[in-house]
Amino acid sequence: MADKLIPHIDTVLRTLFAPATTSRPYPDAGLEEGELSEAEKRHALGLMRVNHVGEVCAQALYQGQALTARDKTNREALQHAAYEEVEHLAWTEKRVKELGGRTSLLNPLWYAGSLAIGVGAGLLGDKWNLGFLEETENQVTAHLEEHLQGLPEQDVKSRAIVAQMRLDEMQHAEMANHFGAAPLPLPVKEMMKLTSKIMTTISYRI
Repeated sequence: MADKLIPHIDTVLRTLFAPATTSRPYPDAGLEEGELSEAEKRHALGLMRVNHVGEVCAQALYQGQALTARDKTNREALQHAAYEEVEHLAWTEKRVKELGGRTSLLNPLWYAGSLAIGVGAGLLGDKWNLGFLEETENQVTAHLEEHLQGLPEQDVKSRAIVAQMRLDEMQHAEMANHFGAAPLPLPVKEMMKLTSKIMTTISYRI
């Protein structure tokens, strides 16, 4: 049991307290920093902090879902998706710092809550576990589309990162559907949207 828990403890510590790393090129590599007013920079920073929180939550969700997934293939797919989300974590963390800000002070709270949700989703069974994943990724994709509309046009670096993240999240949703995700009831989807709204509103500032 201890051997099984060690990798998960390592994931928690690396996500919350260590700089994330990426094996893929940064999407904004080679792009020039745009001229932003102070207001535009604050807004871009808030959005990128929200995106970083989303990736912290993604790590916790995938970890919780993988812990309770019954099928080995599904578990491995969740772990692979989590690995790709680490890259998003690195991209957004770097961009937040470039914009002169810090990541959310509430990341440990966001992580703990998302881990509990992921474990709960997994306990319901693999088809509902994957259904929760698919809906989560669909909602994240919608948020990223809103951010692309809200980011300043001249902030090409943030926009490049968000655009690539959006493509990756769409692929994760398609993966969940491919493995047999069950459509979630409408009340569950609405509750997920409400929870996400609370999280994004707070993490935009804190």
